[in-house]
Amino acid sequence: MPIWTLHGNGRTVEPGRVVAPDERLGWGATVAIGVQHVVAMFGATFLVPVLTGFPVATTLLFSGLGTLLFLVVTRNKLPSYLGSSFAFIAPVTAATASGGMGSALAGIVAVGLLLAAVGFVVQFVGVEWVDRFMPPVVAGAIVALIGFNLAPVAWSSYEVAPFTATVTLVSVILFSVWFRGFLGRIAIFLAVVVGYLVAVVRGEVDYTAVRNAAWVGLPEFHVADFASPGTWSVIAMFLPVVLVLIAENVGHVRAVATMTDASVNRQTGRALIADGAATTLAGFFGGSGTTTYGENIGVMAATRVYSTAAYWVAGLTAILLAMSPKVGALFNSIPAGVLGGVTTALYGLIGIIGIKIWVDNRVDFSRPVNQYTGAVSLVIAIAGFNVAWGDFQLGAIVLGAAAALLIYHLGNLIARWRRTGADDGGPIPAVGPLGGDPVDGR
Repeated sequence: MPIWTLHGNGRTVEPGRVVAPDERLGWGATVAIGVQHVVAMFGATFLVPVLTGFPVATTLLFSGLGTLLFLVVTRNKLPSYLGSSFAFIAPVTAATASGGMGSALAGIVAVGLLLAAVGFVVQFVGVEWVDRFMPPVVAGAIVALIGFNLAPVAWSSYEVAPFTATVTLVSVILFSVWFRGFLGRIAIFLAVVVGYLVAVVRGEVDYTAVRNAAWVGLPEFHVADFASPGTWSVIAMFLPVVLVLIAENVGHVRAVATMTDASVNRQTGRALIADGAATTLAGFFGGSGTTTYGENIGVMAATRVYSTAAYWVAGLTAILLAMSPKVGALFNSIPAGVLGGVTTALYGLIGIIGIKIWVDNRVDFSRPVNQYTGAVSLVIAIAGFNVAWGDFQLGAIVLGAAAALLIYHLGNLIARWRRTGADDGGPIPAVGPLGGDPVDGR
């Protein structure tokens, strides 16, 4: 059982210091901060199952269990909450449409197992090879194409109720630029609340399922289906998600290490193993794939509390919330118009995170190899390219990610040989939280 030393007087954070992962404040403050972490992750975590048709309560359950598993695997040294990963939305949506939920869950399991395998390699070999395989221009392209590939999905929901969708979208933007700190970081969640209230007034919400749901009960479980012939044809479209999860986890570890202690970087391999194990567990029984959450980094930066004790509280709180089917039914009642407005912003932001990786790392787009790495992969994703051999298909995300990797590495090989301007890449950057206070405070 983990033991934390008391920070200072247990009530306040000492000036110029942070509460380290192996420290804690008094239990009252620790519980309050843990609940705050749940609120911070909730707006994004519940959206993924709502958008993909997965049970919200089940996703919340495995989010909490995954967080506790993460803390155990990382030996209680790395504070993190594991919430639903947006990177899974596109492949899950496509897999569910073609092979059903069981096939989509099999894809999530495959991602989890591969991510854990990468984690074991990183743990024993180091993370430098990941930096060489997926430098910023490639990492940025893959993250961006996953977001932009979802643009038609956002429009299909938006056009159902344009007025409600527009109010929701305007609310996202307004809250993001109006609020500072914590409220700015949960702007999407606040916008969903506003859009939902507008939808209620306009009679667009159906409460039948909410009325019929019990207050207390186990979540709805589904089992991954590896037996259906169509499953193996959709698993390939999940594989690029592994690259995104690697970037998110490595970035999370580096961000925490920068704000606490450089020795935290030694937990990188364990973080990948833990997230892989949590994603595998969720996929086997009906939950969404997980990842470390930038929203919770924002909470830690604002409070200066990096205690893993707060995350034990957060994980347990999420598990308790998952035991109410009525809560899950309420979130599933969010109408298409609200989802259309919020996803127009959300999917675009996923794309912008990829572009931000390029900007933060000053990717040199005067070099042809970088130009075509980004250009070709994004067009493939936005246009929805696909290739089929009988029942086996490769979708736009797979083709776009493969194009980014092949163009970059083969192009660099030729450019070095011909001395026409190769790109030497660089480390994977930290992917920070969206929204909240700007870095310079202006």
